[in-house]
Order: sequence, then structure tokens, then C-alpha cells
Amino acid sequence: MRHALVSLSSLALVTAACGGDRGRSPVCGFAQVAGPALIQDRLRNARALLTDAPRGLPGRLPARVVGQQQQDEVQVGYTEQSASGQLVLSYQGPGFQARAANDTMTYAVLVVDDTSERAMGILVYETRRPPPDYPQLGTMEGGGKMVPVYGVRVNWAGTSNPRCPLLGPTPAADRKP
Repeated sequence: MRHALVSLSSLALVTAACGGDRGRSPVCGFAQVAGPALIQDRLRNARALLTDAPRGLPGRLPARVVGQQQQDEVQVGYTEQSASGQLVLSYQGPGFQARAANDTMTYAVLVVDDTSERAMGILVYETRRPPPDYPQLGTMEGGGKMVPVYGVRVNWAGTSNPRCPLLGPTPAADRKP
């Protein structure tokens, strides 16, 4: 019973955090909880995991720490140390303070739409990391800490509600008139 109350309270807080033109709707609050949970669950599917860092990413991607309304961005770069190159991301903004960044907590996930193969952005989880044998795409620096970056393909249309986007508004080039 107590766990259910904590979960309900968390959902209420996230719902209240959604604002602006969405009118603090329950749909927005649910989307901000369900979307990251669905994406995190996809990390368990070996066929959905990215094993190499995608090339040709834009210089910046939207980023969000799961459970926070604040959306920031990451600066994207690559190392030159290996033939495939590892991602080197730098979190830009106050949303990620790396409070829990240590050897077992906090990691970033590059989310890629499985239909278009377009990178949607970065979600930062402050929970137990995937096992050490998961394919790591690189690292992300934020708040003076380095955390691993993993990648996953998801059905973006089924994961992010367009009325309350998980990782920012749809880019202008993708909008239909």
C-alpha cells in the first residue's frame, strides 16, 4: 500500500510539473513517466541495443534527466582513439547535477527512432546501470562527473506523446504544414 502511495504521489508531481500550453494535463504527466520507463525496458532487448555510436549526429541533441521537467541539451563529439569512434557528450544546462553518479548509478541513453533511424535525444537515468557487458557507446560529462552512454532503438511514435514531447518539440524540418 505504501509503495502504491509513493508511486501515485510521484505521478501527481510529474503531472503537476507539466505546464505551458498543455495545461498541466494528466496525459502529459503520464507520458513523462511512461515514456522513460518504456525506453529503459527496451534496454533489455538485445536486438534494440545500439552496439556502435551513430555517425552524423547533429552537434547538439535534446537531453532530459528522467523525472525532471527541465529540458537541456548535450553537445555531441567523437573520440579519435578507435576506428569506430566513441561518443563524447557534454551535458549543457542545470538539469543534470550528477548527484548519484558513481560506479553503479546514473547513465545516459541515446534514443534512436527505429523507423527513421533518427537520434531523438538523450535521457539520463539515475538508477542502477545496465550490466558491465552492455555495449557502451561512449561517455557523457555533466556536473563534473563522467557517466556511460548506451543506445537503444525505440518506436518513437509509440513512446513519446506529441502533445507532451519527451525530448523537445519536433524539429521544424520535420513539421508538416
